[in-house]
Amino acid sequence: MLDIKWIRDNPEALDAALAKRSAEPMAATLIGLDDRRRSVIQTLQDMQSRRNAASKEIGAAMAQKNAELADKLKAEVATIKDTMSEAEREEREAVAALEDALSRIPNIPFDDVPVGKDEHDNVVKRTVGQKPGWNHAAKEHFEIGEALGYMDFERAAKLSGSRFTVLTGPLARLERALGQFMIDMHTGEHGYTEVSSPLMVRDEAMFGTGQLPKFAEDLFKTTDGRWLIPTAEVTLTNLVSAEVLEQEKLPLRFTALTPSFRSEAGSAGRDTRGMLRQHQFWKCELVSITDAESAVAEHERMTECAENVLKRLGLHFRTMTLCTGDMGFGARKTYDIEVWLPGQDTFREISSCSVCGDFQGRRMNARYRGKDEKALKFVHTLNGSGTAVGRCLIAVMENYLNEDGSVTIPDALLPYMGGLTKIERAA
Repeated sequence: MLDIKWIRDNPEALDAALAKRSAEPMAATLIGLDDRRRSVIQTLQDMQSRRNAASKEIGAAMAQKNAELADKLKAEVATIKDTMSEAEREEREAVAALEDALSRIPNIPFDDVPVGKDEHDNVVKRTVGQKPGWNHAAKEHFEIGEALGYMDFERAAKLSGSRFTVLTGPLARLERALGQFMIDMHTGEHGYTEVSSPLMVRDEAMFGTGQLPKFAEDLFKTTDGRWLIPTAEVTLTNLVSAEVLEQEKLPLRFTALTPSFRSEAGSAGRDTRGMLRQHQFWKCELVSITDAESAVAEHERMTECAENVLKRLGLHFRTMTLCTGDMGFGARKTYDIEVWLPGQDTFREISSCSVCGDFQGRRMNARYRGKDEKALKFVHTLNGSGTAVGRCLIAVMENYLNEDGSVTIPDALLPYMGGLTKIERAA
């Protein structure tokens, strides 16, 4: 969430930033809401001051045995109290209206983010590795998985409907191996602390990371009012909500391997076959809590940590700098890592690493104290996939496909596969 004080001081900068995101100008509306809030608060404060003054005057009148004046002042105080009740209601409404409007404004892009409308305006930052060198025909993951006999969409639909997958045998093990490999790598080599956290959260947690109120339709909600997490970013980032941290202990780096749940609202007709776009999927999440000075460097570091997963697996990928029109709601800058999928003959996103500035810190009221500094500052947050396990499974299947339809296990995963070096068709 943005600071209304900054907006009042920089209305043109806000509207220019929103224009880069192809959003309507909002500075005048927000300032108007803040003016109303200020006006109501001032009126209430004036009433409180007059009530307090009149109360003192009542005491003085009674001391002077001026009953008529005391009764008149008492009537005035009673009237003020009745009027204050209405003013307090107006204050709550004014504050809520401003906060709701602010909560729906996206973050301000960094100056070096390319301006554009959609994914076609993203910019390649680097490309790593090569496409597979084999000559046999490429296949999509669902063709491979079904032919092997370990990927079942019909039974998944029977259980849960569309956008679910049942994996069995070696493919189920390969998915688990990928997740374990990622979490081991990020904790053992990259210095992240592993966290096992809830999969269901309250409204406040979803608000803190920006999913609510704007993106409620993208989420699943339980009958008792909790939300299923769309990513462990929600729980990992909110670990520090409403806390004051010491700057010398930053950055905090957290990682978790969890299921994620998304309604995929608005994706009708996209990736309907296979397991690229699912309602439920495993993801290894990375989150950093930093100070203002370290956030940009931490973004580069986090992106490299996610890239290292694909390098170790021998996968061809490219890292893209997202344009202003393709960035997420809470991001100031985002790198998407796109892995090569031979079956689709294209790159597809497998990780998205974003630096959010103090946007989430402000929503969570998470702050830090600098050494020898009295003033508190909001923490800066970053999040990224390290990586999406299901999509990584797809990439391994398509890139390590053999001519006979079997899939070779990448060397990095062999310690997790119980001696299995190749996945062959079920007997």
